Amino acid sequence: MSETGSSWDVQYEWKTVALLSLGFGLVGVDRFMVMPMFPVMAKDLGLDYQDMGHIAAVLALAWGAAAVFVGNLSDHVGRRKVIIPALIIFSVLAGLSGLATGVGSLLLIRAIMGVAEGAFAPASITATLEASKPERHGINVGIQQMAMPLLGLGLAPILVTQLLQVVDWRWIFLLVALPGFICSYLVYKVLRDRDPKAMAVHTATHDASAHKWTDVFKYRNIPLNMIGMLGWLTCLMVTSALLPNYLTDYLHLNMQQMGYVLSAVGLGASLGTVVMPALSDRIGRKPVMIISALGALLFLWLMMEAGPNPGKLFAFLFMAHFFNFAAICLSVGPISAESVPVKLMATASGLVIGVGEIFGGAGAPALAGFVAKTYGIQYIMHLAMGGILIGLIVAIFLKETAPCRVKSPLAGQKPPPLVTS
Repeated sequence: MSETGSSWDVQYEWKTVALLSLGFGLVGVDRFMVMPMFPVMAKDLGLDYQDMGHIAAVLALAWGAAAVFVGNLSDHVGRRKVIIPALIIFSVLAGLSGLATGVGSLLLIRAIMGVAEGAFAPASITATLEASKPERHGINVGIQQMAMPLLGLGLAPILVTQLLQVVDWRWIFLLVALPGFICSYLVYKVLRDRDPKAMAVHTATHDASAHKWTDVFKYRNIPLNMIGMLGWLTCLMVTSALLPNYLTDYLHLNMQQMGYVLSAVGLGASLGTVVMPALSDRIGRKPVMIISALGALLFLWLMMEAGPNPGKLFAFLFMAHFFNFAAICLSVGPISAESVPVKLMATASGLVIGVGEIFGGAGAPALAGFVAKTYGIQYIMHLAMGGILIGLIVAIFLKETAPCRVKSPLAGQKPPPLVTS
């Protein structure tokens, strides 16, 4: 594939964004479809609130560890050698979740699946950025990230709660493997590795030289984003892992009402990951991050005061995750990748994802499970608000990286040729 003159290969850009979006959507389905099934699985497998928190936590822990190490690996071996195997492995493991016989086997399966999904995340985000025109970093990564909440948190709860009326929960897990194999084949046919030495157009540093992985800590936004992700993922995991039981056990909604309300997480997140990052392409990353944190705080508080009203709960949860996922998308994608030299892009994204997953994604569900079991499930909402407060503090101190606000002599430069693996 080649480019001439100053034109950008838009066809390759959108094919890549579409396929990596589908892949990330399948990650979302595989990861989050277990949440609305928890009440039913608990009866069959003898799970309690603490077990549910641990199941969500072990996947996040494995996801985070893999993101840290494999993100750096993909900066050295290329995106294809990470993305394609990861797609295949997490699809197989998602199907095997339906064969679990107890909490031990379920924990093991979900942990291995988390490794594959954690490997996919930073490599796919960076591959999306590398295929994108710099002025479209925000919207393209937003589209790619949108697929995860849209399929995993938006459509999956509705589909799963409806399927539970006609099939056993084990069969629902087994149905998700085939799309992953199809997606991996299409990615194999389309995705190509770009020459990393010529990718400086995608960063604010314009540095294409070699660096140690520890050099990411020299760039202020990376440690800040690590802390911020702890907060954003605390909110996400608390309001997804244990929210089904909050709605059914505390607010006494039925299964169909619970599925309807829970779908607001994914639907709001899907819209937020496109609208707000696209806005950040125009007005800058930092102001959008601050707006997102304030918006999430407001709507979480309104949700706590809504009572057992499915309509209000849906609306407030929708808006809370509209803003929360916007912050997640910008943290793991444009802000992290644009802040560092090109050979550290996936390393930076992987570290931000990894630290957030390990301490927020894994720690928050375990803590929420303990709080719910010991004091009452209604108190988990306070943890979600605490996470957003951490994110707000971080957002205030971020350094701007958007091309619209940080002008570069490389802006508008044509991309380098593709390099096949």
